[in-house]
Amino acid sequence: MLFKAQPVIRVLAPLLLLFAFNLHALADEVSREQIKGLDEQVQDIKKDVLNLSSELARLEEKLLFPSNTQVSLFISLHKDDDFRLDSVQLKLDNQVVAQHLYTFRELQALQKGGVQRVYTGNIKTGEHELVVSYIGKAPAGGEYKRSASYKVVKEVGPKFVEIKIAGPDSTEQDVQFRDW
Repeated sequence: MLFKAQPVIRVLAPLLLLFAFNLHALADEVSREQIKGLDEQVQDIKKDVLNLSSELARLEEKLLFPSNTQVSLFISLHKDDDFRLDSVQLKLDNQVVAQHLYTFRELQALQKGGVQRVYTGNIKTGEHELVVSYIGKAPAGGEYKRSASYKVVKEVGPKFVEIKIAGPDSTEQDVQFRDW
């Protein structure tokens, strides 16, 4: 019986081998499709996580800084001023709320007209004293220190205050305050 089965095996063996190769190729293709599908799912999950993270940050800001008590303080420099701002300290109601040392890039951005938010917090409605102290270098190379104060009048709703700083050679006041 073995001798009669040999011709059948000789015919079936190449067919089985061909079937095995096709099965292996099909498995590779299925796994590639599955991997592609998994990659797409991972990318969708990443997008969802980023969206949730930004929404959570917005909700956190609304919770921590409700609009009826929110105050934000911004720093800017007078244009065409060669003054090099080194540091700023902000006191609100005699309490330090922000301090910042400026890097070269930050200073460049401010000199080009940029505005930097240095503080966001909560205060009650009414009058509050804001004291701004800053240190920098004059174009001639000497150290330049100044302080200025301002009464922030907080009403219901968000309050924004821009603090515009000028150097010693400026034709403007040392510090100007602008409410929005």
